[in-house]
Amino acid sequence: MAERHASSLAVNTRKSLFCLFIVTSTLFILSWFFVLRSTGSPHFIDHKLLPNSKLLAMIDNGISGSESQNDVEPSVGNRSILVDKEEEEKPTISSQDKEASQANNGVKCNTNGKVALKVFMYDLPPEFHFGLLDWKPQGPSVWPDLQTKVPAYPGGLNLQHSIEYWLTLDILASELPNPPNVHTAIRVRNSSEADIIFIPFFSSLSYNRFSRINPHQKKSNNKLLQNKLVKYVTAQQEWKISGGRDHLIVAHHPNSLLDGRMKLWPATFILSDFGRYPPNIANVEKDIIAPYKHVIKSYVNDSSTFDSRPTLLYFQGAIYRKDGGFVRQELFYLLQDEKDVHFTFGSVQKDGIKKASQGMHTSKFCLNIAGDTPSSNRLFDAIASHCVPVIISDDIELPYEDVLDYSEFCIFVRTRDALKKNFLVNLIRSIGMDEWTQMWRRLQEVQKFYEFQYPSKEGDAVQMIWQAVARKVPAIRMKLNKSRRFSRSYVRKEKGLSRIPSPSNFW
Repeated sequence: MAERHASSLAVNTRKSLFCLFIVTSTLFILSWFFVLRSTGSPHFIDHKLLPNSKLLAMIDNGISGSESQNDVEPSVGNRSILVDKEEEEKPTISSQDKEASQANNGVKCNTNGKVALKVFMYDLPPEFHFGLLDWKPQGPSVWPDLQTKVPAYPGGLNLQHSIEYWLTLDILASELPNPPNVHTAIRVRNSSEADIIFIPFFSSLSYNRFSRINPHQKKSNNKLLQNKLVKYVTAQQEWKISGGRDHLIVAHHPNSLLDGRMKLWPATFILSDFGRYPPNIANVEKDIIAPYKHVIKSYVNDSSTFDSRPTLLYFQGAIYRKDGGFVRQELFYLLQDEKDVHFTFGSVQKDGIKKASQGMHTSKFCLNIAGDTPSSNRLFDAIASHCVPVIISDDIELPYEDVLDYSEFCIFVRTRDALKKNFLVNLIRSIGMDEWTQMWRRLQEVQKFYEFQYPSKEGDAVQMIWQAVARKVPAIRMKLNKSRRFSRSYVRKEKGLSRIPSPSNFW
């Protein structure tokens, strides 16, 4: 009897343990399910509750890279993509937006003037801007009267880094009684109303003209001018309030603003590349890449064909360069014996620009190889010539790439691949007439995005740069707002009184 009772008790115990194991396992699995679900991407956000400011509406009009490829067929055998991407479901676009996108060749612009970027520009003394062009003020104004005469910018290679000149002219023109064109950016006189604060310093021109030290000087005039600029800007109330985060300055020449950049780094820089900047001073998240102004003439009324351009691959420029430019020398040795490849030394002297124009206009592909820095004006000369760029520069950053797909009209080749024997020339020869013609047509469509002019026109380089600035504004505002979170709890005792510091003390 006792043995039977013990056996029954053992069976019941095993059943209880089994049930307990089942319940525990179920709870464990459910808990992990809810944990994983809670860490996944949310799908329950009501987008109606998100902010919908006028500025964000303008920025949305500028971001259309993925949904605006209406005019161009997908590139056959896209050379810059290594892995096939799955087709993504595209959002529906209204007919009005579609027409605006098509009118701007796949990149939407602020064409209807609904909202413009509000820019507060410092009234710097002329020595920082047009005074560098030997312009002298007539009367109390520090700015030239654009209705009378526009000061000319020096030609030649100086022009390629003239970006601050064109932006300043555009902001000044927005105040004219009858502005020449619709503006993406307008000047405001109250800094509290501004989206961005512009520092109109012609830094590239200052470097080109005054970087040499005179015999009686310890510092160049370029460095002295940078020191004066830093003192002026950092003393302004606008800088003190934000710590400079909402400021904008152009330093397009790689050697411009070498001293000032180390003290004005919280501002947004407009640059040609990041080759000579440490990442904590300048980076793609904070700053903006602008195109060079091409120095060769644009190819107007281009009716050339694949067969009418006899040169397969064209390069003319400095071959022996320092830093990353070693690849030019290596490619010269690899390509010098190819019969339909033009790879020679060249400069702006002795009709160099004219010869480069003729060479690019008669070539199918134009090499853009890293030199002293990742970028060069050669890329934008090629675009103006409708010569399909072949980019060999692993660290290059490109203008407007957040809204423009360069693989539609450029060929990208990694440096290590380009230096393999016959790799580059075989790749270029494999591109047939149909694919080349498609890229050539796209070059004609996007060319206007790289044209600097005064007055600026819809969709030109000036307007595109201002739109790129506008797309940075929400991130700038978020950082400024975050910096104010604990401003009330950050209290310092001074002479027995509590003082709340300005946000600039938090950077």
